[in-house]
Amino acid sequence: MILRLSRALALLMLLLSPAAHAARNDRGPLLLAAASMQEAMVAAADAWAARGHARPVLSFAGSSTLARQIRAGAPADLFLSADEDWMDDVERAGFIAPGSRAEMAGNRLVLVAPAGRRVGLRVGRHMPLARALGDGRLAMANPDSVPAGKYGKAALTALGVWPSVENKVARADNVRAALALVERGATPLGIVYATDARASRQVRVVGTFPAASHPPIRYPLARLKASRHSDAEGFRRFLLSSAGRALLTRYGFGTP
Repeated sequence: MILRLSRALALLMLLLSPAAHAARNDRGPLLLAAASMQEAMVAAADAWAARGHARPVLSFAGSSTLARQIRAGAPADLFLSADEDWMDDVERAGFIAPGSRAEMAGNRLVLVAPAGRRVGLRVGRHMPLARALGDGRLAMANPDSVPAGKYGKAALTALGVWPSVENKVARADNVRAALALVERGATPLGIVYATDARASRQVRVVGTFPAASHPPIRYPLARLKASRHSDAEGFRRFLLSSAGRALLTRYGFGTP
Protein backbone atom coordinates (compact mmCIF):
# COMPACT_ATOMS: atom_id res chain seq x y z
CA MET A 1 0.00 0.00 0.00
CA ILE A 2 2.87 2.37 0.82
CA LEU A 3 4.43 1.59 -2.56
CA ARG A 4 1.14 2.34 -4.31
CA LEU A 5 0.75 5.62 -2.43
CA SER A 6 4.29 6.59 -3.33
CA ARG A 7 3.66 5.89 -6.98
CA ALA A 8 0.39 7.84 -6.88
CA LEU A 9 2.14 10.81 -5.25
CA ALA A 10 4.91 10.68 -7.83
CA LEU A 11 2.35 10.64 -10.65
CA LEU A 12 0.49 13.60 -9.12
CA MET A 13 3.72 15.60 -8.82
CA LEU A 14 4.54 14.79 -12.43
CA LEU A 15 1.13 15.95 -13.63
CA LEU A 16 1.51 19.21 -11.72
CA SER A 17 5.05 19.89 -12.89
CA PRO A 18 5.91 22.61 -15.46
CA ALA A 19 7.11 19.89 -17.85
CA ALA A 20 3.73 18.17 -17.70
CA HIS A 21 2.01 21.50 -18.29
CA ALA A 22 4.12 22.04 -21.40
CA ALA A 23 3.39 18.52 -22.60
CA ARG A 24 -0.33 19.11 -22.23
CA ASN A 25 -0.04 22.19 -24.44
CA ASP A 26 1.97 20.21 -27.00
CA ARG A 27 -0.71 17.56 -27.24
CA GLY A 28 -3.78 19.79 -27.61
CA PRO A 29 -6.58 20.47 -25.12
CA LEU A 30 -8.36 17.55 -23.46
CA LEU A 31 -12.07 17.35 -24.27
CA LEU A 32 -14.33 15.14 -22.16
CA ALA A 33 -17.30 14.43 -24.42
CA ALA A 34 -20.54 12.45 -24.29
CA ALA A 35 -20.21 9.02 -25.90
CA SER A 36 -22.70 9.87 -28.64
CA MET A 37 -20.35 12.56 -29.96
CA GLN A 38 -17.54 10.22 -31.00
CA GLU A 39 -17.55 10.52 -34.79
CA ALA A 40 -18.38 14.23 -34.82
CA MET A 41 -15.67 15.16 -32.31
CA VAL A 42 -13.03 13.03 -34.05
CA ALA A 43 -13.83 14.94 -37.24
CA ALA A 44 -13.74 18.27 -35.37
CA ALA A 45 -10.37 17.44 -33.81
CA ASP A 46 -8.99 16.55 -37.24
CA ALA A 47 -10.32 19.80 -38.70
CA TRP A 48 -8.78 21.83 -35.87
CA ALA A 49 -5.43 20.08 -36.34
CA ALA A 50 -5.60 20.79 -40.09
CA ARG A 51 -5.64 24.49 -39.20
CA GLY A 52 -2.18 24.14 -37.68
CA HIS A 53 -3.07 23.43 -34.04
CA ALA A 54 -2.06 20.50 -31.85
CA ARG A 55 -4.76 17.86 -32.20
CA PRO A 56 -7.15 17.85 -29.20
CA VAL A 57 -7.20 14.76 -26.99
CA LEU A 58 -10.65 13.20 -26.81
CA SER A 59 -12.13 11.11 -24.01
CA PHE A 60 -15.64 9.67 -24.40
CA ALA A 61 -17.99 8.25 -21.77
CA GLY A 62 -21.43 8.78 -20.31
CA SER A 63 -21.96 12.39 -19.25
CA SER A 64 -22.56 11.27 -15.67
CA THR A 65 -19.17 9.52 -15.58
CA LEU A 66 -17.41 12.53 -17.08
CA ALA A 67 -19.03 14.92 -14.61
CA ARG A 68 -17.85 12.78 -11.71
CA GLN A 69 -14.33 12.72 -13.16
CA ILE A 70 -14.32 16.52 -13.36
CA ARG A 71 -15.53 16.84 -9.78
CA ALA A 72 -12.77 14.42 -8.74
CA GLY A 73 -10.15 16.73 -10.25
CA ALA A 74 -9.56 15.28 -13.73
CA PRO A 75 -7.09 17.60 -15.54
CA ALA A 76 -9.41 18.31 -18.51
CA ASP A 77 -9.95 21.52 -20.47
CA LEU A 78 -13.44 21.21 -21.97
CA PHE A 79 -16.65 19.36 -21.12
CA LEU A 80 -19.34 18.44 -23.65
CA SER A 81 -22.39 16.93 -21.96
CA ALA A 82 -25.41 15.20 -23.51
CA ASP A 83 -27.80 17.01 -21.19
CA GLU A 84 -28.16 20.16 -19.14
CA ASP A 85 -28.41 18.36 -15.79
CA TRP A 86 -24.82 17.13 -15.64
CA MET A 87 -23.47 20.45 -16.90
CA ASP A 88 -25.55 22.13 -14.18
CA ASP A 89 -24.02 19.77 -11.63
CA VAL A 90 -20.47 20.65 -12.66
CA GLU A 91 -21.29 24.36 -12.84
CA ARG A 92 -22.87 24.42 -9.38
CA ALA A 93 -19.72 22.79 -8.02
CA GLY A 94 -17.68 25.69 -9.42
CA PHE A 95 -15.75 23.90 -12.16
CA ILE A 96 -17.00 25.86 -15.21
CA ALA A 97 -15.25 28.99 -16.49
CA PRO A 98 -17.77 31.85 -16.24
CA GLY A 99 -19.30 32.83 -19.57
CA SER A 100 -17.98 29.79 -21.43
CA ARG A 101 -21.11 27.63 -21.38
CA ALA A 102 -23.13 27.40 -24.59
CA GLU A 103 -25.61 25.00 -26.16
CA MET A 104 -23.95 23.31 -29.12
CA ALA A 105 -26.27 20.71 -30.65
CA GLY A 106 -29.53 18.80 -30.47
CA ASN A 107 -30.55 15.21 -31.18
CA ARG A 108 -33.51 12.82 -31.49
CA LEU A 109 -34.30 9.56 -29.69
CA VAL A 110 -34.97 6.35 -31.63
CA LEU A 111 -35.87 2.71 -31.07
CA VAL A 112 -33.48 0.35 -32.89
CA ALA A 113 -33.25 -3.36 -33.68
CA PRO A 114 -30.47 -5.50 -35.17
CA ALA A 115 -30.22 -4.80 -38.91
CA GLY A 116 -31.44 -8.26 -39.90
CA ARG A 117 -34.42 -8.32 -37.55
CA ARG A 118 -37.85 -7.18 -38.67
CA VAL A 119 -40.05 -5.72 -35.94
CA GLY A 120 -43.73 -5.03 -36.46
CA LEU A 121 -43.92 -2.19 -33.96
CA ARG A 122 -44.84 1.45 -34.29
CA VAL A 123 -43.54 3.92 -31.71
CA GLY A 124 -46.51 5.53 -30.01
CA ARG A 125 -48.78 5.52 -26.97
CA HIS A 126 -49.23 2.12 -25.33
CA MET A 127 -47.19 0.38 -28.01
CA PRO A 128 -46.77 -3.36 -27.17
CA LEU A 129 -43.05 -3.01 -26.48
CA ALA A 130 -42.96 -5.70 -23.77
CA ARG A 131 -44.56 -8.18 -26.16
CA ALA A 132 -42.08 -7.28 -28.90
CA LEU A 133 -39.21 -7.95 -26.48
CA GLY A 134 -40.53 -11.40 -25.59
CA ASP A 135 -37.92 -13.03 -23.36
CA GLY A 136 -35.33 -10.47 -24.46
CA ARG A 137 -34.34 -7.19 -22.88
CA LEU A 138 -34.39 -3.53 -23.88
CA ALA A 139 -30.91 -2.00 -24.18
CA MET A 140 -30.69 1.49 -22.69
CA ALA A 141 -28.11 3.70 -21.09
CA ASN A 142 -28.66 3.69 -17.32
CA PRO A 143 -32.00 5.51 -16.92
CA ASP A 144 -31.10 6.64 -13.42
CA SER A 145 -28.09 8.72 -14.42
CA VAL A 146 -27.01 8.67 -18.08
CA PRO A 147 -28.74 11.26 -20.30
CA ALA A 148 -29.79 8.87 -23.10
CA GLY A 149 -31.32 6.56 -20.51
CA LYS A 150 -33.07 9.41 -18.73
CA TYR A 151 -34.54 10.67 -22.01
CA GLY A 152 -35.58 7.11 -22.87
CA LYS A 153 -37.32 6.54 -19.55
CA ALA A 154 -39.11 9.88 -19.87
CA ALA A 155 -40.32 8.97 -23.37
CA LEU A 156 -41.54 5.51 -22.36
CA THR A 157 -43.27 6.98 -19.31
CA ALA A 158 -45.03 9.62 -21.41
CA LEU A 159 -46.18 6.92 -23.83
CA GLY A 160 -47.53 4.76 -20.99
CA VAL A 161 -45.05 1.94 -21.62
CA TRP A 162 -42.43 2.21 -18.88
CA PRO A 163 -44.19 0.09 -16.18
CA SER A 164 -44.38 -2.86 -18.59
CA VAL A 165 -40.67 -2.83 -19.51
CA GLU A 166 -38.77 -1.39 -16.54
CA ASN A 167 -37.86 -4.89 -15.34
CA LYS A 168 -36.71 -5.85 -18.82
CA VAL A 169 -34.09 -3.10 -19.21
CA ALA A 170 -30.45 -4.01 -19.89
CA ARG A 171 -28.71 -1.02 -18.32
CA ALA A 172 -25.54 0.13 -20.06
CA ASP A 173 -22.85 2.56 -18.89
CA ASN A 174 -23.44 4.85 -21.87
CA VAL A 175 -25.46 5.06 -25.06
CA ARG A 176 -22.74 3.47 -27.23
CA ALA A 177 -22.63 0.48 -24.90
CA ALA A 178 -26.41 0.16 -25.32
CA LEU A 179 -25.98 0.38 -29.08
CA ALA A 180 -23.36 -2.38 -28.97
CA LEU A 181 -25.81 -4.73 -27.23
CA VAL A 182 -28.23 -4.35 -30.13
CA GLU A 183 -25.48 -4.60 -32.74
CA ARG A 184 -24.36 -7.95 -31.31
CA GLY A 185 -27.93 -9.23 -31.11
CA ALA A 186 -27.62 -9.53 -27.33
CA THR A 187 -30.91 -7.60 -27.06
CA PRO A 188 -33.72 -7.49 -29.65
CA LEU A 189 -34.35 -3.75 -29.19
CA GLY A 190 -32.63 -0.68 -27.78
CA ILE A 191 -33.09 3.05 -27.30
CA VAL A 192 -30.31 5.30 -28.60
CA TYR A 193 -29.88 8.68 -30.23
CA ALA A 194 -30.64 9.07 -33.93
CA THR A 195 -26.97 9.91 -34.53
CA ASP A 196 -25.86 6.62 -32.92
CA ALA A 197 -28.16 4.64 -35.22
CA ARG A 198 -26.86 6.61 -38.19
CA ALA A 199 -23.27 5.74 -37.27
CA SER A 200 -23.95 1.98 -37.26
CA ARG A 201 -24.66 -0.36 -40.18
CA GLN A 202 -25.59 -3.13 -37.75
CA VAL A 203 -28.86 -1.66 -36.52
CA ARG A 204 -32.04 -0.36 -38.13
CA VAL A 205 -34.39 2.30 -36.83
CA VAL A 206 -37.78 0.91 -35.82
CA GLY A 207 -39.20 4.34 -35.02
CA THR A 208 -38.49 7.81 -33.66
CA PHE A 209 -39.88 8.93 -30.32
CA PRO A 210 -42.07 12.05 -30.45
CA ALA A 211 -40.05 15.11 -29.46
CA ALA A 212 -42.78 16.06 -26.97
CA SER A 213 -42.42 12.73 -25.12
CA HIS A 214 -39.12 13.67 -23.48
CA PRO A 215 -37.18 16.80 -22.49
CA PRO A 216 -35.35 18.51 -25.37
CA ILE A 217 -32.03 16.80 -26.08
CA ARG A 218 -29.38 19.48 -25.78
CA TYR A 219 -25.58 19.26 -25.71
CA PRO A 220 -23.99 22.08 -23.68
CA LEU A 221 -20.27 22.79 -24.07
CA ALA A 222 -18.09 24.64 -21.55
CA ARG A 223 -14.46 25.35 -20.74
CA LEU A 224 -13.34 24.18 -17.32
CA LYS A 225 -12.14 26.80 -14.86
CA ALA A 226 -8.93 24.87 -14.09
CA SER A 227 -7.89 24.72 -17.76
CA ARG A 228 -4.62 26.44 -18.58
CA HIS A 229 -4.28 25.18 -22.13
CA SER A 230 -3.66 27.99 -24.59
CA ASP A 231 -5.82 26.34 -27.26
CA ALA A 232 -8.81 25.40 -25.08
CA GLU A 233 -10.80 28.57 -25.70
CA GLY A 234 -9.93 28.59 -29.39
CA PHE A 235 -11.14 25.03 -29.86
CA ARG A 236 -14.33 25.81 -27.89
CA ARG A 237 -15.04 28.75 -30.21
CA PHE A 238 -14.31 26.60 -33.26
CA LEU A 239 -16.85 23.99 -32.15
CA LEU A 240 -19.48 26.72 -31.78
CA SER A 241 -18.59 28.40 -35.09
CA SER A 242 -20.35 27.89 -38.41
CA ALA A 243 -17.59 25.46 -39.43
CA GLY A 244 -18.04 23.45 -36.24
CA ARG A 245 -21.81 23.37 -36.56
CA ALA A 246 -21.48 22.26 -40.20
CA LEU A 247 -19.50 19.26 -38.96
CA LEU A 248 -22.22 18.43 -36.46
CA THR A 249 -24.87 18.65 -39.17
CA ARG A 250 -22.86 16.25 -41.31
CA TYR A 251 -23.10 13.66 -38.54
CA GLY A 252 -26.81 14.10 -38.03
CA PHE A 253 -26.96 16.53 -35.09
CA GLY A 254 -29.50 19.29 -35.09
CA THR A 255 -29.57 22.75 -33.59
CA PRO A 256 -30.25 22.96 -29.85
